[in-house]
Amino acid sequence: MRTRPTLAAAAVMLCAAGGLHAQPARPPGVTRVDLQHHDLSIPGREVYQLRVDFAPGSAFPRHRHPGEEIIYVIEGAIEYQLDGRPPVVLKAGDVLFVPDGAVHSAKNAGDTQAAELGTYVVEKGKPLTEIVG
Repeated sequence: MRTRPTLAAAAVMLCAAGGLHAQPARPPGVTRVDLQHHDLSIPGREVYQLRVDFAPGSAFPRHRHPGEEIIYVIEGAIEYQLDGRPPVVLKAGDVLFVPDGAVHSAKNAGDTQAAELGTYVVEKGKPLTEIVG
């Protein structure tokens, strides 16, 4: 049982030292695969590209990113709600631009698996996702 506290303490120290960006836990049914992460030629910016899968009935709560998000829906249908805008349902092949800091949420809008390719151009060193209550 000593291993778990030691590993937890090591993870906290790595996050505090900047070795990892602390990320909120993903809700059940939402999975993420990090595809690439690079510094950009734009000073103070980095890019992440990842795949996010939504099981039927799953959703990701209201959140924001420290930069722009470019979404391409790979499969299924996903409903996006950006604060101040009506919800929009996107299907495979559709795209969405989420401005820097815009609070938004996403949920599977169908009864089959859904997935998106997310590309994030964000401030270097900041957590990629901040949950907003």
